[in-house]
Amino acid sequence: PFDRLMGLDLPSGGHLTHGYQTDKKKISSSSIYFQSMPYRVDSESGIIDYQRLEENAELYRPQLVICGASAYPRDWDYARLRKIADKHSAYLLCDMAHISGLVAAGEQESPFKHCDIVTTTTHKTLRGPRAGLIFFRRHAGEDKKDSLETRVNQAVFPSCQGGPHNNTIAGIAVALKQANTPEFVQYSKQVRANTQALAARLVSYGYRLSSGGSDNHLVLWDLKPQGLTGSKIEKVCELVNITLNKNSVCGDKSAVTPGGVRIGTAALTSRGFKEQDFEAVADFLHATVDIAVELQREAGSKLLKDFMAAAAKSDKVVALQKQVEAFATSFPMPGFDASKLVKPAAQH
Repeated sequence: PFDRLMGLDLPSGGHLTHGYQTDKKKISSSSIYFQSMPYRVDSESGIIDYQRLEENAELYRPQLVICGASAYPRDWDYARLRKIADKHSAYLLCDMAHISGLVAAGEQESPFKHCDIVTTTTHKTLRGPRAGLIFFRRHAGEDKKDSLETRVNQAVFPSCQGGPHNNTIAGIAVALKQANTPEFVQYSKQVRANTQALAARLVSYGYRLSSGGSDNHLVLWDLKPQGLTGSKIEKVCELVNITLNKNSVCGDKSAVTPGGVRIGTAALTSRGFKEQDFEAVADFLHATVDIAVELQREAGSKLLKDFMAAAAKSDKVVALQKQVEAFATSFPMPGFDASKLVKPAAQH
């Protein structure tokens, strides 16, 4: 407790759990139990400002440096992070939750070469059950009682966890077996190709993306130039059957009314979407912005409740919803063949 950690700031695309706090409140439990100082992306390039991180670490002297993000569209310089951590005898932890499937397939740099601890959830690009994994580095000749292995194992059980769920462990095993196949590698390559097609199409419409594009499975779309919040685009997308989420972008002051949205390509890639299909997805997203701008004007205020009241009366929302549904249902759902479903007989 009260040791010092440094993690990527939430508005820069970092995880909420990596020490996030505001001027008025400690938001994440990691900011309550530990002392936290964030590092950020460069406001112009959208790339992590490693130079400033190194300079701040010289002053702050962290005991733990955390890398990994929830909405950062670029890969990581793990070697440089390792050098920064070593300067202060700090541990380096990578939380690769969002990109672990891409790491497994060799489509992102591996954090295992440089990090002391690697953590991940298993239900994102890895396509497994809702669970987590923790990897720790063993050091030759270390005291077993004070080793990372002993400390991590005891921290999980009995410190934080009761009993494991054996069905979930089995699900992880299946997911890891799938990740070790050529088909999974092809899926991961297609995820990246689809992201780049989506990003290019959005940029062609004149939209601003954080860092200008993507190296991984997501794009972070800055809607401030359109005078919109991520909350409003999220709501319009929900009404037309598109699932994405509002997300902070660099410069945001509030995570409640953020200036952007986060869009991932993994789920639709699993349904068979290719590059040209993601161009169509970008066209739908462009249509939601046009509708949102019109609804905001009709609402007469920037309040979300007034915006939603206008949306409830919009014929354009209904029309776009039908287009999206027709497009989406032309693709299969993995493991689910609707043509073989038989309606059960009515019960009297």
